[in-house]
Amino acid sequence: MHRARRRFGQNFLHDPAIIEQMLTAIAPRTAERFLEIGPGSGALTQPLLARGAQVMAIEVDRDLAARLDQWDAARSGALQVIEADALSQPVAPLIEAAGQALRVVGNLPYNLSTPLLFHLTAPATGIHDLHLLLQREVVDRMAAGPGSRIYGRLSVMIQARCQIEPLFEVPPGAFSPPPQVTSRFVRLIPHAEPPLGDTDTQCLSRVVAAAFAQRRKTLRNALRGLIDDAGIAAAGIDPGTRAERIDLAGYGRLARILQHPSEQA
Repeated sequence: MHRARRRFGQNFLHDPAIIEQMLTAIAPRTAERFLEIGPGSGALTQPLLARGAQVMAIEVDRDLAARLDQWDAARSGALQVIEADALSQPVAPLIEAAGQALRVVGNLPYNLSTPLLFHLTAPATGIHDLHLLLQREVVDRMAAGPGSRIYGRLSVMIQARCQIEPLFEVPPGAFSPPPQVTSRFVRLIPHAEPPLGDTDTQCLSRVVAAAFAQRRKTLRNALRGLIDDAGIAAAGIDPGTRAERIDLAGYGRLARILQHPSEQA
């Protein structure tokens, strides 16, 4: 029995009913290629393989990676085990190696969930969908809309990349050891057509980060040094508005103003 290691944020899923519910939501098909983040003891890996899927599993814990690498599926090639930190493993080469769009699954460690979400949703193409087990509050923040007290940088940046479908809650008792929080299973589907068109991602990120850095400030003050009042107004937004009142399209317009300063005139 592998003892969970706190430094890796390990909480191993063990509830058969929850695992089956997850598989029903994922609906894996024969010969599909999956990228699994943090397979752990293989609670989800095994049934994916049993349904004929092929799995590339990224596992940072070398002991767990070694155990998975001894499975028959690894010897036959249906399972490829990559011993690495998922944050440092580029996704694009894995998509290229797969030769088809990847489906991403994973029970993400809570202490790294936000950077992993940005990392996994970064490729513009090549990801079919993502089914992830996350802290409930993180999923709520991703799905939040303008005007909500939990609407923020994560909401805007993930919604710019994906459609978000919260699925069902997973109680602490479904894990060993049980976490201190409730989890939620979520489906992310990358947009076929980006809702913000060709808006520069870096410009969007800069605007959104600055806007939400101090939520109580108006955009006039939060974006000082990036976009002036005239630029904010050119985006069709009152400079006296606060960040949580601006929808995704509004942030897209602000990012384009930053991208093309001449449009402020």
